[in-house]
Amino acid sequence: MNKPSSPDTVRLITGASSGIGLALVQHWLSETAPVIAVSRHATRNPALQSLQQQGLPLTCMDVDITGETALETLAHTCRQSNTLPTQIINCAGVLHDRDRGLVPEKRLEDITLEGLHNSFALNTFAPILLARHLLPLLPRRQPALFASISARVGSIEDNHLGGWYSYRASKAAQNQLLRTLAIETRRRYPQLCVMALHPGTTDTPLSTPFQRNVPEGKLFSPKRAARQLAHIMDHANEEQHGGFIAWDGSTIPW
Repeated sequence: MNKPSSPDTVRLITGASSGIGLALVQHWLSETAPVIAVSRHATRNPALQSLQQQGLPLTCMDVDITGETALETLAHTCRQSNTLPTQIINCAGVLHDRDRGLVPEKRLEDITLEGLHNSFALNTFAPILLARHLLPLLPRRQPALFASISARVGSIEDNHLGGWYSYRASKAAQNQLLRTLAIETRRRYPQLCVMALHPGTTDTPLSTPFQRNVPEGKLFSPKRAARQLAHIMDHANEEQHGGFIAWDGSTIPW
């Protein structure tokens, strides 16, 4: 379905200012493949600015993907500038943000409405609204991709430890939305592949407070995680459409 980078492959990546998102931008730019980098402060991000200054085919756009009006503007800007993606990769997500009242819950008493709202806004609602507004930009009769970073802890069947109520639930809900999207789009976009991806535990600010118990060899650098995920996306096939895929290509139970 999808093949390694070609001049016709244009990737729009959200959460592009740091972590896996930035590493994916760097990975595909190293192949001189065009990238649209989207984040709240993409045009002011030093790492992205440095890539632009090297003359690489990078377009930066400032967008808060939790805002539907902002997503409408993003789609309009892409159309007006004729910068149309063939692949959309959502790397934005949140696990903890104490300033916004979001802390992974260890017990029932730790759950707050504010924390649930904040987690679902970015981890659940943003990806499907991104699809709602940007999928019409994708080619209908050519290979295309919509992928979003999920997490193994979003698997209901694989939940043996409990805790992290809002993060687990928001990722599980994202998975259901993407699965539903995959079923609908098979009729309308016959060559589109929709995927939920688990990158493994990656050394980013999202995981920093929780790395102590990660087994040796299981904490990936953003560069390695990006390389592994890029390989999966570049070689996505019909069997993976609507799937929940781990970094090593294995299927994760819902």
